Amino acid sequence: MIIPRKFKTLGDFLDEKVALYNQPDFIKDDPISIPHQYSKQQDIEISGFVAAVLAWGQRKTIINKCHEFFALMDHTPHDFILHHQEDDLKPFLNFKHRTFNATDALYFIEFFRWFYQHHTSLEEAFTAGLRPEDEDMEQSLIHFQHLFFSLSDAPQRTRKHISTPERKSACKRLNMFLRWMVRQDGQGVDFGIWHNIRPNQLVCPCDLHVDRVARFLGLITRKQTDWLTAIELTNTLKQFDPKDPIKYDFALFGLGVVGEM
Repeated sequence: MIIPRKFKTLGDFLDEKVALYNQPDFIKDDPISIPHQYSKQQDIEISGFVAAVLAWGQRKTIINKCHEFFALMDHTPHDFILHHQEDDLKPFLNFKHRTFNATDALYFIEFFRWFYQHHTSLEEAFTAGLRPEDEDMEQSLIHFQHLFFSLSDAPQRTRKHISTPERKSACKRLNMFLRWMVRQDGQGVDFGIWHNIRPNQLVCPCDLHVDRVARFLGLITRKQTDWLTAIELTNTLKQFDPKDPIKYDFALFGLGVVGEM
């Protein structure tokens, strides 16, 4: 990769692209626009988690499907989760986005109801498996996946929607959700409402655009895209910013979507 002459290093180039794409204008066309509709912390957590899980395919379709999903909750996710009646669940029988169907939707609601009956914030589900000395979220994500499917009637088919490093997945959607919840830089895109996970423990979401641009820039050497690839990319980004490496997700994703690479 030849860096434009005005940049001394690749890090300088990426820093400029972070500044370009980490802006509120980014929100409206991205699934992060879904949790930005809410101000209550639990509503942000629930809507952000669902939006991240549904985030595959065209972004416009993802956003429309998320609007459809939360319209079934009268746009009050936390209140609906805790206080819905059985009849309130019937409209979800017709919900579908790609391979995510009614069975998955109903189990997500059941898990959230169980969890929020015992906990204040979804952050607790991710910090339960995280140690202060952990350099990344591997053990946290493994623990979370086990917790999510710990209810007795957890459907086998739903497991494909919650990835885990145990299966060598890059865990793109969960890592994206964690970026939304943890990072706080005052730019107004990421929420920064969780305070018990350090930004330098986050792992870069390796979606198609990020993976392609990162390889083009020589930030990834592994041939496949899996958990170790996400770790390799994250560790490389830590050379540019050890405290907040995942900010470069904005640069890599933005470069991929706009097509500069």
